[in-house]
Amino acid sequence: MPTLHPSKQLLRVKVVYYGAGQCGKTTNLKMLHQVFPAGSRGAMVTLDTESERTLFFDYFPAHLGNLRGYKVQVDFFSVPGQSFYNSTRRELLRNVDGLVFVADSSERRENANLLALENLEHNLTLYGRSLKDTPHVLQWNKRDVADAVPVNVMETLYNRHDAPSESAIASEMVGVWETQTAVLRTVLGRLSLQYGQQPAAMAG
Repeated sequence: MPTLHPSKQLLRVKVVYYGAGQCGKTTNLKMLHQVFPAGSRGAMVTLDTESERTLFFDYFPAHLGNLRGYKVQVDFFSVPGQSFYNSTRRELLRNVDGLVFVADSSERRENANLLALENLEHNLTLYGRSLKDTPHVLQWNKRDVADAVPVNVMETLYNRHDAPSESAIASEMVGVWETQTAVLRTVLGRLSLQYGQQPAAMAG
């Protein structure tokens, strides 16, 4: 659920990038951080301990507009890909408003993708939630690899709830902006139903 700060007229939304190790989650965040003007984003912060690592940054994208007079701030997180960091993955899903599942297009990574997706669905159940009922987008990353699985096959394998999806080559910024636009549109569409007002950027 979004966090309201009435004294600051601020509504904070949490979006988490999820997926197997080395699928491109961190690359997505780094590319997004480079694109947003310095005045509309916060600094990228790396949370790093001896055993667990993740990335976080926040910003105020002007194009999101307001909801009932509240400025909308989006906090983006990337979960650690390795399965032994599951406690961090699970904690980052607490109160999540939107998800991006990043799948590696390489045929060799099919099992890793499936395990990560199953892990995501399991961790959501610990909060009494499901992927079906959580706004989410899927990204087919690394479309430039030699053994890329056809998009229609990836849709069958991973897109179990007919969610929006985007093809991407995150290292070249291809599909990165479109992915975050898709997830924010989905999240804000849900919020507009809850708060009774559509953000200005989504109107019309």
